[in-house]
Amino acid sequence: MSKIYVLHENSEWTIHLQHRLDELGLPYELWHLDQGLLDLSSEPPKGIFYNRISASSHTRDHRYAPEFTQAVIAWLERHDRIVINGTSALRLEVSKVNQYMALNKSGIETPKTLAAVGKKQIIEAANLLHMPSFITKHNRAGKGQGVQLFHSIQALQDYIDGPNFDPPIDGITLIQQYIESPQPFIVRHEFIAGKFLYGVKVDTSQGFQLCPADACSIEDMFCPTDDVRTSVKAKFEILENYRPAFIDSYEKFLKDNNIQIAAIEAIQDSNGISYAYDVNTNTNYNSDAEKIVGQFAMLEIANYLAAKLQDS
Repeated sequence: MSKIYVLHENSEWTIHLQHRLDELGLPYELWHLDQGLLDLSSEPPKGIFYNRISASSHTRDHRYAPEFTQAVIAWLERHDRIVINGTSALRLEVSKVNQYMALNKSGIETPKTLAAVGKKQIIEAANLLHMPSFITKHNRAGKGQGVQLFHSIQALQDYIDGPNFDPPIDGITLIQQYIESPQPFIVRHEFIAGKFLYGVKVDTSQGFQLCPADACSIEDMFCPTDDVRTSVKAKFEILENYRPAFIDSYEKFLKDNNIQIAAIEAIQDSNGISYAYDVNTNTNYNSDAEKIVGQFAMLEIANYLAAKLQDS
């Protein structure tokens, strides 16, 4: 019997999808790809395959999950299996350099960015950027890993030479233009089946770790602002009646790169120019924000997978 196969490495980020698949009575199987064995001469089972591997897998001691998943997806695609977020999506998930090049190729504005390997080269890149404020981030990251804001080269030097320097897992540090928004928020644009679902306003006043998953929200992902019951505003707010003109270019970008499910994070500067700066092909959703507007992305995904399975 054909099934939906979910490729992943983090059960906490998969449980909500499991609930929706169970709710719809769909046949499925989870493939946890932190470790495994793959016989390249064998044939994959019948079904469709949904890739949910994250660039942040190494932060959960799943260092080689993306590499193993790449091998598994190559095997699946060789046998013409339907893979949701296949090779192209995984390539972008694990490299912001690849993301920015693909976004730029689609005519989408990104912050000015330099890539550096080596501590000396990081300083050199910051000098070449010629900007009073800039950020560093990891090329392969997730959950805001490695994101630091600096207002001087000396501050960057002190960080690099100090005990808190966080080296990127692939060795590539990005030095990037700091886009200062008039208001402390970014918007995360969610897409399912390549089509825009909704935009999420994310409060950045407390920092750059913007993972919307409920598992990320347990301790510090909600900040003091205003909720009807507690006079506290949630960190994540789904925007109603929101569809900016650039959504069409985002959808085209996803189509051109064969990505079916994703989130694209963007920030707007004081001149009203929006910059896309992150593409998440393993996207998560915040249940509190969804309950308020009555939209449920994991249910949408489950229905999408069901339709793909029926067509396979």
